[in-house]
Amino acid sequence: MSEIRNYTMNFGPQHPAAHGVLRLVLELDGETIVRADPHIGLLHRGTEKLAESKPYNQSIGYMDRLDYVSMMCNEHAYVRAIEQLLGIEAPIRAQYIRTMFDEITRIGNHMMWIGSSGIDLGAMTMFIYAFREREMTMDMYEAVSGARMHATYYRPGGVFRDLPDRMPKYKETPWTKGKKLKYRNEWRQGSLLDFIEAFAEDFPSKVDEYETLLTDNRIWKQRTVGIGVLSPERALQLGCTGAMLRGSGIEWDLRKKQPYAMYHKMDFDIPVGINGDCYDRYLVRVEEMRQSARIILQCVKWLRANPGHVMLKNFKVIPPTREEMKDDMEALIHHFKLFTEGYSVPKGEAYVAVEAPKGEFGCYLVSDGANKPFRVHLRAPGFPHMAAMDELVKGHMLADVVAVMGTLDIVFGEVDR
Repeated sequence: MSEIRNYTMNFGPQHPAAHGVLRLVLELDGETIVRADPHIGLLHRGTEKLAESKPYNQSIGYMDRLDYVSMMCNEHAYVRAIEQLLGIEAPIRAQYIRTMFDEITRIGNHMMWIGSSGIDLGAMTMFIYAFREREMTMDMYEAVSGARMHATYYRPGGVFRDLPDRMPKYKETPWTKGKKLKYRNEWRQGSLLDFIEAFAEDFPSKVDEYETLLTDNRIWKQRTVGIGVLSPERALQLGCTGAMLRGSGIEWDLRKKQPYAMYHKMDFDIPVGINGDCYDRYLVRVEEMRQSARIILQCVKWLRANPGHVMLKNFKVIPPTREEMKDDMEALIHHFKLFTEGYSVPKGEAYVAVEAPKGEFGCYLVSDGANKPFRVHLRAPGFPHMAAMDELVKGHMLADVVAVMGTLDIVFGEVDR
């Protein structure tokens, strides 16, 4: 009689739940997973090496393309590392704008996560609901930077420009007209701040809709409760951060523990799980969305009351405006020098971390005094989470790989770098 042996199969990279470019080599005993071996690197673009061959400002756009679902949070870490080496600090208004856009980014990221996790496990409506709101966060990106995803909005010394006074409106089309057009333009009558405020006030009611669909849904709970359990001790040993760590019951959030930008002025709570399973991580992220809306409203209130500069007036680092450039010879020289060779950063090293939607995103920057970095290393939150994949799925069924994969909230741009 022939012996029964385990068999090996590829999960991904073509599989829709493999999030683009993951090849997971699974060893199966029947339908039970014995071993999971993630093969990464299919989206490796050498970002860290490319950043070493360009002036500092030219690499901000690369940061957007790491975790391409939470763009501005990546920029924030890189820009803060440069500011730390230069010994400069952005104006208070710029710090508030950064705080607000970090939270808009967090909502956009969690929308993508809840929509894709839902559709991975068969909840198709969730995907459509989530992308309805995500579209609005991308409209905010577009209004402020001109790009819907890769904004390159944060700059060393502040942000690219102040918030616009008007919001682009939908135009009439054969499909959008009359009442429908009026409804879609309802929040767009005023400035971007008015639009953001209307969105943040309405958003918790939309989160209620998501919870109605999923939180007490029998099938959703069967697919997530008790699946991919991660103990708090093991989560720390593996280097997990963000919702992965908080879902296991450890209250660690850089926005509270090592505050940056204007988070020390914000009133918000840190949601924490109990069991460390997929369901708890889902609940943590859902509550994070509500807290983000709270922070956004606090930022909007302050920004309304306090107009001012959003960029430092330091022509050695920040280019002068077009008006100044055409009026003053010194400004023209500064402009030319900045756009041809950039600025030189004093010798030194800095590590700056931000609480990105997926966890701790860090940027380690070494300068040798030149106009481009000597070394850039990026700490991607998804990388240690991916390393935990084997022990999270061991002993579970093949279908549970999809649930665990979704709850890790992995984007391979940052894992492969």
